[in-house]
Amino acid sequence: MKKVTIKKVENKRDLRDFIEFHYDLYAGNRFDAPNLFSDDMRTLSKESNAAFDFCDAEYFLALDERGKVCGRVAAIINRSANEKWQRKSVRFGWIDFVDDYEVSAALLEAVENYGRQHGMTEIIGPLGFTDMDPEGMLIEGFDQLGTMATIYNYPYYQRHMEALSGYVKDNDYVEWKVYIPEKIPERLVKISEMIQQRYNLHVKKVTKEDVFSGDYGKRIFDVVNATFKDLYGYSKLTDRQIDQYVKMYFPMIDLNLVTLIEDRNADNKVVGIGITLPSLTRALQKCRRGRLFPFGWWHVLRAIKFHKTKVVDLLLVGVLPEYRSKGANALLFYDLIPYYQKYGFEWGESHVEMEMNSGVQNQWQYFDSELHKRRRCYKKNL
Repeated sequence: MKKVTIKKVENKRDLRDFIEFHYDLYAGNRFDAPNLFSDDMRTLSKESNAAFDFCDAEYFLALDERGKVCGRVAAIINRSANEKWQRKSVRFGWIDFVDDYEVSAALLEAVENYGRQHGMTEIIGPLGFTDMDPEGMLIEGFDQLGTMATIYNYPYYQRHMEALSGYVKDNDYVEWKVYIPEKIPERLVKISEMIQQRYNLHVKKVTKEDVFSGDYGKRIFDVVNATFKDLYGYSKLTDRQIDQYVKMYFPMIDLNLVTLIEDRNADNKVVGIGITLPSLTRALQKCRRGRLFPFGWWHVLRAIKFHKTKVVDLLLVGVLPEYRSKGANALLFYDLIPYYQKYGFEWGESHVEMEMNSGVQNQWQYFDSELHKRRRCYKKNL
């Protein structure tokens, strides 16, 4: 490409172009899980995303010599995470580009310059505003179905990152395909029954009233904060964010696929969570350009309500550190597996896990499983 122009997103029309570019670049791809247009618009809009209480961001488009969009990237400064981790990082996220080195270099240079202007000393990514956003560039598993909570990208992205000066690996994540057994493994049954008797840990199935009229929505995300607080780049979810996520996701979740573990010796304290949902990837692929209307809503409804998919996404699975050695993870799946069997799921897709986090990966020991995806966050000193 002879000439690339970088344009800052300055209005709703520009933001629409920013979101729409992904649909153009990945049109017809069998593995990409495209976001809903409305979800991206809500996440990227300063007026509607509570993360802007502690984040600053700018978005950039790359235009070719004809003025056509050929790339996009978000520059994000998470002040809360920088303070917690004692880093001066500008994040790059929502990065997509055609296979042209001039385009990828120009996009990342725009983020680097934004970071320097705000006193940052390094660029890291791909990352979103928080861990609730997709993170990590896919480097293995390009022939595996993506999930709505993760990034899918073409193989050439990694080649571009490795060709750019100064970018090195900062962190790798892995993802697992976990096969649903025909019957609950005997070892899992024994451990689950034992910990209920010995530690007085018990399954709690929440209702909509528990979540929206009670305090279980906040209690669930309090476990998320406590469980993930020491993981790469994490910043604590605020009460406003928690309220936003509860209102955004719980109205559509099948609560049979949500399991909590409570400690009855500690006033029914929530000590573990398993939030899972039917894979929406195939349904999202049928939503024309990320729109629910006119027909996309039906495909999403079939996946959520009628479980017309063979895959369950293990979206948020977490146990408080002091309860992991007691086997609370086993109790989560002891409860969930019968629902997976009833709904006809054949395998589960784990969420991203840090490659060295053996404690989390050990929870798959009860199942036939395979590591089938790897993704990477890059870093460059500015």
